[in-house]
Amino acid sequence: MVNFTGMAFVYFWPMSHTFHIPVLGLGFSIDTPLKVARYGISSVMSVVDDELIERMREYHCYENEEAFMPIKKTENDYRAKRITAYLNLVKKLVERQFENLKEQPFADGSDLCRYFELLPETSQLKQGYDLMQEFPDGEQKRLFQSILRNKITKGSIDVNIMAKVDKMNFNAEGDYTGDENTDALAALRGFATSELQSSVILSAGMNPRLYSYLENFPDFFPYDNERFEKKIILKVSDFRSAFIQAKFLAKKGLWVSEFRIESGLNCGGHAFATEGFLLGPILEEFKTRRDEMLDELYGLYDSALIQKGMFTTKAPVQKISVQGGIGTADENAFLRDHYHVDATGWGSPFLLVPEATNVDNETLVKLTGATESDYYLSNSSPLGILFNNFKPSSSEQQRISRIENKRPGSPCTKKFLCSNTEFTDQPICIASREYQNLKIKQLDNSGLPEAEHQAAFNTITEKICLCEGLCSSAYLKYGIAKPKENTAVAICPGPNLAYFRRTFSLDEMVGHIYGKLDVLKNAARPHMFLKELELYIDYLQKDVQQNLANLTEKKSKQLQKFKEQLLNGIDYYKTLFNEMQLLPDNAKEQLRTFEELLLKQAY
Repeated sequence: MVNFTGMAFVYFWPMSHTFHIPVLGLGFSIDTPLKVARYGISSVMSVVDDELIERMREYHCYENEEAFMPIKKTENDYRAKRITAYLNLVKKLVERQFENLKEQPFADGSDLCRYFELLPETSQLKQGYDLMQEFPDGEQKRLFQSILRNKITKGSIDVNIMAKVDKMNFNAEGDYTGDENTDALAALRGFATSELQSSVILSAGMNPRLYSYLENFPDFFPYDNERFEKKIILKVSDFRSAFIQAKFLAKKGLWVSEFRIESGLNCGGHAFATEGFLLGPILEEFKTRRDEMLDELYGLYDSALIQKGMFTTKAPVQKISVQGGIGTADENAFLRDHYHVDATGWGSPFLLVPEATNVDNETLVKLTGATESDYYLSNSSPLGILFNNFKPSSSEQQRISRIENKRPGSPCTKKFLCSNTEFTDQPICIASREYQNLKIKQLDNSGLPEAEHQAAFNTITEKICLCEGLCSSAYLKYGIAKPKENTAVAICPGPNLAYFRRTFSLDEMVGHIYGKLDVLKNAARPHMFLKELELYIDYLQKDVQQNLANLTEKKSKQLQKFKEQLLNGIDYYKTLFNEMQLLPDNAKEQLRTFEELLLKQAY
């Protein structure tokens, strides 16, 4: 406390926003930091597609009068170099925006005022801003404003790498170019050698080769005891896998700075269903075992650092956040208060915030007019992982049209998801026209009955090209699509987006998250926990139907275990809802209905 002529004045410490914007496809959040980081909002960009990254670097260089020197595919290590160059550009532009913001006056409509007005009411920085406005003009107010300017911070410019998307690469002669040039390792190298001080989010499962490769970069090791130039975040779907992955890294002297817990099914993008473990019980386990995990990881981490000649005196900070299906301020606050998570992730709703993400106008119109049935869990991804799809998307319509025209599959131009060697020496993509033609010919010679033949045909042709489809929207929005380029848009919102029925400003969406306003007023939306439970029951029922004709003892046991986990989750929610009284009146009735449905299932 410092007294200014009798008035108490607090040196406020900044509290960053308590939410982040997760990665959204490839192009939808590829430059989101340029839109929100200056306001202190953290967001995540995908670094899978170096061609998209190079084109976005060119666009933003020209828009900001920066010199652009193309990095051609003929250059050595071009993929990593493109990623590094783009990340350095984004950092430079965000810093420029932020310095410009700090120099603005505290005047209505300024970006500086907007920074503070977007903050939650619980933020000391926001409270300091509100107090400053009550000061009369003069030296004290100007000093107060100067302190506020010096306390604000930028949002983090984070990157996402899908660990298992790690295609092997070959030169023109067909020779393998080496482990360090696989897609995931090159992407990591691009981030690690950039100037960013931020985090890499590793998602989609554990890749030991990629995790081990982190050891090659000193920025992932601590300086000043517990600080890092670059941090590691793991996106996880359950406690056990999180602990296993973190121990693997800790034994190498690598610290996981955050576990980003995501709902297995109530999310956007690829979906990684757990074995029936629901989000509430998963969060409860993280809450109760957090300290235990921290102690064990620090013991392994400290020993590994000593072997490397490094020393620490205490465990670095380790945060926990949660994302997937959050839709109201009450849910957001409950997750933070009850499970003590440090932050929440809001992804799909930001697809309807044109200021923050890249969704073309045609797709935006379709999203705002969509209903629950338009969002569905599909097998569309060439990765063989469940994928949240959107029926009215132009990519899905194009897929159907190609089948009708007897030309199923997509031309494969980028080859990021090539993994199948069933018919070829080098991997090809199962969404490609080449693969689907070969597979359909094999099917036609199989002699299967008509119904089985059609089911197999549908399975083959369900795959869509994500490499192009998840980038197209950005090209369309910025008007940089190339002549004759396929601009069909693939988009992968979570089912939660069905309840957001219009576009929103950044101020509206952030205000909704913090409870300053309610953009879902009167929407018939189930609680996020109940929606996830419904999705898991649907998933189980489909799994049962697919295996009913040839149900093995092993599969029967797996289904039974899945069912038991869901029933355990229902028991957990019964207790939780009674204790917290946080749900609408029909919540208990819905739980009973779900329970009765599961109890009728027999395998």
